[in-house]
Amino acid sequence: MSSKPNVIEHLGRVEAITPTDIRVVILSQSACASCHAKGACSAADMSEKQVVVSKSFHSYTVGETVKVSMKQSQGFKALWLGYLLPMVLIIVFLFLFTAIGFSEAKAGIFSLLVLVPYYLVLYLFKGKFEKEFNFEIEKI
Repeated sequence: MSSKPNVIEHLGRVEAITPTDIRVVILSQSACASCHAKGACSAADMSEKQVVVSKSFHSYTVGETVKVSMKQSQGFKALWLGYLLPMVLIIVFLFLFTAIGFSEAKAGIFSLLVLVPYYLVLYLFKGKFEKEFNFEIEKI
């Protein structure tokens, strides 16, 4: 769908407007969500996601369809922080706890508990990440 190289684009609908921000709802769907047989298949996946676009001057209206974009490198960074690094942490700590002598069950539980402080740190630095991940918005 991207007309620009190295840019991730999605269509969205303006849900709310404040003096400094525009809240856009994006309909995110898997490849099979648009399939004609999705009603008979449990693999179809579709969900709404909200993004906040910082815009001090805008001429958008609530309900308007817009295009939201983000640099591909930012998308990869979000993927790394949200999914890949936690998986690496689980695997490393699983091997570590098993090597120390924990039973497999305890090693598995403690490996999963490592994610609690990891996601807590991500949450505490949420403001910093919001500044790093910039969404652009444009009219269609």
